[in-house]
Amino acid sequence: MDTMSGAHVADSHDLIRVHGARENNLKDVSVELPKRRLTVFTGVSGSGKSSLVFGTIAAESQRLINETYSAFVQGFMPTLARPDVDVLEGLTTAIIVDQERMGANPRSTVGTATDANAMLRILFSRLGKPHIGSSQAFSFNVASISGAGAVTTERAGRTVKERREFSITGGMCPRCEGMGRVSDIDLSQLYDDSKSLNEGALTIPGYSMDGWYGRIFSGLFDMDKPIRAFTKRELNDLLYKEPTKIKVEGINLTYEGLIPKIQKSMLSKDVDAMQPHVRAFVERVVTFTVCPECDGTRLSEAARSSKIKGISIADACAMQISDLAAWVRKLKEPSVAPLLEKLQHTLDSFVEIGLGYLSLERPSGTLSGGEAQRTKMIRHLGSSLTDVTYVFDEPTIGLHPHDIQRMNNLLLQLRDKGNTVLVVEHKPEAIAIADHVVDLGPGAGTKGGEVVFEGTVDGLRAAGTLTGRHLDDRASLKPSVRPPSGKLEVRGAATHNLRDVDVDIPLGVLVVVTGVAGSGKSSLIHGSVSGRDGVVSVDQGAIKGSRRSNPATYTGLLDPIRKAFAKANGVKPALFSANSEGACPTCNGAGVIYTDLAMMAGVATVCEECEGKRFQASVLEYRFGGRDISEVLAMSVTEAEEFFGAGDARTPAAHTILRRLADVGLGYISLGQPLTTLSGGERQRLKLATNMAGSGGIYVLDEPTTGLHLADVEQLLGLLDRLVDAGKSVIVIEHHQAVMAHADWIIDLGPGAGHDGGRLVFEGTPAELVAARSTLTAEHLADYVGA
Repeated sequence: MDTMSGAHVADSHDLIRVHGARENNLKDVSVELPKRRLTVFTGVSGSGKSSLVFGTIAAESQRLINETYSAFVQGFMPTLARPDVDVLEGLTTAIIVDQERMGANPRSTVGTATDANAMLRILFSRLGKPHIGSSQAFSFNVASISGAGAVTTERAGRTVKERREFSITGGMCPRCEGMGRVSDIDLSQLYDDSKSLNEGALTIPGYSMDGWYGRIFSGLFDMDKPIRAFTKRELNDLLYKEPTKIKVEGINLTYEGLIPKIQKSMLSKDVDAMQPHVRAFVERVVTFTVCPECDGTRLSEAARSSKIKGISIADACAMQISDLAAWVRKLKEPSVAPLLEKLQHTLDSFVEIGLGYLSLERPSGTLSGGEAQRTKMIRHLGSSLTDVTYVFDEPTIGLHPHDIQRMNNLLLQLRDKGNTVLVVEHKPEAIAIADHVVDLGPGAGTKGGEVVFEGTVDGLRAAGTLTGRHLDDRASLKPSVRPPSGKLEVRGAATHNLRDVDVDIPLGVLVVVTGVAGSGKSSLIHGSVSGRDGVVSVDQGAIKGSRRSNPATYTGLLDPIRKAFAKANGVKPALFSANSEGACPTCNGAGVIYTDLAMMAGVATVCEECEGKRFQASVLEYRFGGRDISEVLAMSVTEAEEFFGAGDARTPAAHTILRRLADVGLGYISLGQPLTTLSGGERQRLKLATNMAGSGGIYVLDEPTTGLHLADVEQLLGLLDRLVDAGKSVIVIEHHQAVMAHADWIIDLGPGAGHDGGRLVFEGTPAELVAARSTLTAEHLADYVGA
């Protein structure tokens, strides 16, 4: 083709074409997305946005990239199945920045998660005085070890023995093993010393004397002797004995003292990921204190002694990143110039993206969803790659209206470099900057999965879809607010960046805590309110659930249903569990059979025996209210609420849980749907519904509008009102102006982030806040309500 006379053929590929996408709830969706433009995907929570963007476009792009590597390398990579779609054309390399919280590994900090720490360690190993060793000597995850001994090697058929020595200098504090905290165990909480082992002296979850534990202990101890009568040696063996091989009833077993055993099985795990009863036990038994030797810095004395211009690596990691960036800028050392330049760029990216208030030593598990997402963006800013597809999942989560403008600028910056930017978003301020909008709906779950509008933002406003109608919604301030019934006193709160904050939180009303990202909202509420008696806290942490978990098992709804089935049929409840006796023997109750194909994506085929129903055929003969258990699990929450609410199948315990699920707007999900298929917003509402059953009088909600469509926010406000009217106190950490306008009392923190924040800048009613216009929040709220 003659390039002079017309466009080059290579320039004709300017669309990403998707035809016939059927992933999750998508109904043969076909869209054409312009490349090198910013496309926003909108629609109610559960309408299929993530299934289209992440499950189809991004997943296929990543799979195709992985296939360019050799089979050997692919064996080490995650295996990805081909999405259920007919045609995908014009894909480019996808970089995914999702909302998954960073791993809450206690050893992971903001510095280790972003490579900033690795660069600092090299810097200190080159420039630090005195010189103490390689970059490992500054790592709190590397222990110092040394050893010597004889090594036997075979060379050319001869055996050669040599003596070898080795030593590794690490930076780990020997006392706390690089954790920054030491734990003490309260022995009185492990056992009741007035009882014998047979009488159930051990109060550790899972340690019953009926099973193997009983046999192991009986090989070593007198099972009928009260623990207070044990000799010093016996007590020491019970608590601290090193792993020892013993023989019980002819079987080789290993016995280990209680304390090392608990430390391995419970204390090395993330507390938040534990089951509630184990977590309660750990919180009762273990007291954590800051390590006295390293003062919480996690580093050995040697690592803290090496300094550059009077600053040690511990001081550098404790600095606010914006201050650290200024310090690094002053270091002029030609021998490490490329390293300084890269480190400088990484730290500047933190500041640019609005995370300059963090410090590198902050544990990554304590970051909010929005902070974690922005931390992941850092490595992509300033990248020289172009013509890449960037995929964002609600990048405005956890952002104050003031910060959304900065995020919008970043997204436009990425687009202007020639990249395709795909964003799943609900906030009108973020939808407004789109070049192209795809609106999915019309409803959620099975009622969604179709494209209801495609075009410009102005076209969306006029389109009359659910999103279009709500795009210009503006909440108005309430004419009157509820009077408080009491107050919760917080005095001298100093967690993270808080500056001795004293505040009275009114009870019996809807309180909204707000302020720019990093102003100290979460530190105030989670640090000073959440741990108190009677407080039920619903945070943003991900729901831990396997593909066997579903809304019925997670909410405890399955228990009353199983009991009702068992009672009606005169059999035991375990038969009605797909994870227990009633499971189909062929697929073990999973409903599908997974075939592992090494480095190729595994294949899941529906089980032929039970046809995906997950139960044995004999179990399905038992009926309750005319339905079998698999039909009940296939019902949506709304159907099930009707079914268990009246008539033969009336089950009040199940009906109560179902009503709560419907209250939080989950009426469309089915009871047996795997948790892994729920969207982020759905999971958080599921958590909210579960916690609403709590006996507490005070509810703390951390950004409950995350992942909620504008239309769903109204429903959430109705739910919060019902909670308050029922005599509960509700405290919400929130940026959404509609929630602020609906509050009875607002507590605003600021004025800025990090060490520019941490102060109380306003407390009062929303009307007073708007009238005063004294803070950033006030400015944005006043604009929003049109005051």
